[in-house]
Amino acid sequence: MPGSSHPAGSPPGSVESYTVPMAETPPKPGEWAVVTGANRGLGRAVAETLGRLGFRVLVGARDAASGEAVAAAIRKEGGGAEFCPLDVTRETDLGRLESAIRKSGTPVAVLVNNAGIYPESPRLRQSGMDSNPLRVPPTLLAESFMVNAVGAVRTIQVLAPHFRSGSRILNVSSQMASLARMAGGSLGYRMSKTALNAATRVFAQAFADRGILVNSVSPGWVRTDMGGTEAPRSIAEGIDTLIWIATDPHFGESGFFWQDRQKIDW
Repeated sequence: MPGSSHPAGSPPGSVESYTVPMAETPPKPGEWAVVTGANRGLGRAVAETLGRLGFRVLVGARDAASGEAVAAAIRKEGGGAEFCPLDVTRETDLGRLESAIRKSGTPVAVLVNNAGIYPESPRLRQSGMDSNPLRVPPTLLAESFMVNAVGAVRTIQVLAPHFRSGSRILNVSSQMASLARMAGGSLGYRMSKTALNAATRVFAQAFADRGILVNSVSPGWVRTDMGGTEAPRSIAEGIDTLIWIATDPHFGESGFFWQDRQKIDW
């Protein structure tokens, strides 16, 4: 089939891994770890953990006060961190991010695309949000796609010149995006995160020759502002696989969907 990436003889719908040259050096302290949506919840925990591990953390967030607070907390513990105002749907903000990295002269070893919205979350439904898929407005669908999928894609694109062999890109997805597990409700969130998973596959292939690893990670249902108080998982449990893929020197897989350090179905 023209344009197909499947090798000859592979069954339709099969998922092959992408062959990525073994990097001479995995991500290491002192290099940039860029975390979007890093001012609260999972993003904040990832940023602070990477800071403790010695990475130079760029804290990206829309809210300046809380973003600056995270960067300050990392520095207070002896780490390196800078705040960058970042709305992943604004080209001016993405340009500012790229400029900051370029001027630093330091490569981006880790990118965690964590910025996301969940308009149909239980918390927002309590405020009157109608999550019935028969009535979800197109504006909500468009907003979900722009932040959860397009925003992550644009962040990867603008930072592409600053990745090196061994860099790792992690797209924070959700088990709600898995087609194998797809259920009802949350139409905008599910569709946009499934689109993000598609981007993971496409970029894994695009970056394979450069030795850059791209993976999707589901943190599970976590007790955050987005997940709510009834979620069964702690933030520490939610970020474990993200930190493992970002920092394990022996990790070498690309183009997969992960949860709890295991591959899960797309």
